[in-house]
Amino acid sequence: MKQLIEKLALNRRLSHQEWTALLSLRTPEDELYARNLARRECERIYGRDVYLRGLVEISSYCKNDCNYCGLRRSNADCERYRLNQNEILECCREGHKLGFRTFVMQGGEDMWFSDDRLEAIVRAVRAEFPDSAITLSVGERSAESYKRLYAAGANRYLLRHETADAAHYSLLHPASMSLENRKSCLYTLKSIGFQVGAGIMVGSPGQSAETIAADMEFMAELQPHMVGIGPFLPHHATPYRDMPAGGLNDTLFIVALTRLMLPDALIPATTALATLDPSGRELGLLSGANVIMPNLSPADVRSKYLLYDNKRSFGSEAAQSLKLIEATLAAIGRRACMARGDHISIQTGKEQHK
Repeated sequence: MKQLIEKLALNRRLSHQEWTALLSLRTPEDELYARNLARRECERIYGRDVYLRGLVEISSYCKNDCNYCGLRRSNADCERYRLNQNEILECCREGHKLGFRTFVMQGGEDMWFSDDRLEAIVRAVRAEFPDSAITLSVGERSAESYKRLYAAGANRYLLRHETADAAHYSLLHPASMSLENRKSCLYTLKSIGFQVGAGIMVGSPGQSAETIAADMEFMAELQPHMVGIGPFLPHHATPYRDMPAGGLNDTLFIVALTRLMLPDALIPATTALATLDPSGRELGLLSGANVIMPNLSPADVRSKYLLYDNKRSFGSEAAQSLKLIEATLAAIGRRACMARGDHISIQTGKEQHK
């Protein structure tokens, strides 16, 4: 298996058979080898910087009914909220004062955020913070909608594909959603000029070595600029409430393999990792991740944005959270970087400031 890991690091590709073998047959020693190799690869390109993005969770409403998500439409117990333009701007103002130069606006697929409303919000953030990157994570929209948001000043778009296997996709999502459309959205976003983020949950119901192999092959084809890899965590108000959470070591291994396959990708150490294990976020950073997204959302809505149970919090105020993060990073030999931290093309050696 070490030979396959080394082949991946050298060629950035494996065959489907090689992927399934590596995912099925690796040992704990193989996992540690891959994680150490991925950490060195990340440091080779990005140094010891960990990029901080300010997260603003703009809405807990969602039109979809995904089987794994606590924001699903059928969850009658979910406390719904949405932030208006002024509230979103105030979150960004607080973050900008603290030094953040990337804002991530994330929410369920809330149709209240029409193209007109969302475009106006993006334009307002862009006008007030011209030195900052704007990332959106608001789900599947039309090509025309994506074009308007890009023209308004959005730079990046996060849309995890969740799985590249159609049968597995149907286990996780309602019949109204399709893998074909999810992939189409990702390719459309990339063609428009967005820096694009994809990714998966590790340990999701129905996942196998075969489905993860398909995920890796899809991401090798898509070449996303960002990749979100986190463990599946159950939520009590979903059909998968009794399913086991994804494994920590499994997740760290996939983070490492993703770094070796896409060496210049921006990979978050997710809150889900920290929820799974108190040291999960640091272990993610030591396995190839290089991004953290502190929460800038108003304190009174954070407990309402629950994709899964027992979501970990890192301080009720953004300033408090930032101090904790800086101390944690220093303890593992990393440093917080508040710059935009755009995707670096290893072919040109330059940041892509689209």
